[in-house]
Amino acid sequence: MARITTVEQLAALYGPVGEASTAKVARRVTPEYGALIAASPFAVLATSGPEGLDCSPRGDRPGFVRVHDDRTLMLPDRRGNNRIDSLLNVVRDPRVALLLLIPGSGSTLRVNGRAHLDDNPALLASFAVEGKAPRSVLVIEVGEIYFQCARAIVRSRLWDPTARVDPSTLPTPGEILAAMSNNRVGGAEYDRTWGERARRTMW
Repeated sequence: MARITTVEQLAALYGPVGEASTAKVARRVTPEYGALIAASPFAVLATSGPEGLDCSPRGDRPGFVRVHDDRTLMLPDRRGNNRIDSLLNVVRDPRVALLLLIPGSGSTLRVNGRAHLDDNPALLASFAVEGKAPRSVLVIEVGEIYFQCARAIVRSRLWDPTARVDPSTLPTPGEILAAMSNNRVGGAEYDRTWGERARRTMW
């Protein structure tokens, strides 16, 4: 193994950046990028904090990442496990990144910027679904935004129905929890009741 330790080594290995890779980068939300955001029901949020990095899935109805203006995005924090890893990071280090996916599309959208949390009641109410508002909203100041080409989607066959994995071949959340906790939590009952728990606490 030959470890790469300098920027010069890396640049020599990969060569120059193509024009298309830089021309696509914007410092604001363009109409085209706004259309991709409006179509996306899923994003991955990356944050950084004193304990290290965190990468967290975020999913909701298409357009759940709101374009407030061409420099600002808003992301509601829906109900989850209350670990608040991402939120803890943001209040200590505002740097964030988003990766948005659109089912069926090869294009992904990347956003890098800085964020803060807002719990203004009127803002929270504007994000309510089925009468339930989020407890906070992540307000993201866009630093740069650009699309990623489809190679990763194509290579992974992410949207190809014939490439889907049979869930019955995988460990279930209940099985993982039982193994990790010496059967204190999890197990078959956890799996059996998850659907109803999720239905009650989705928003």
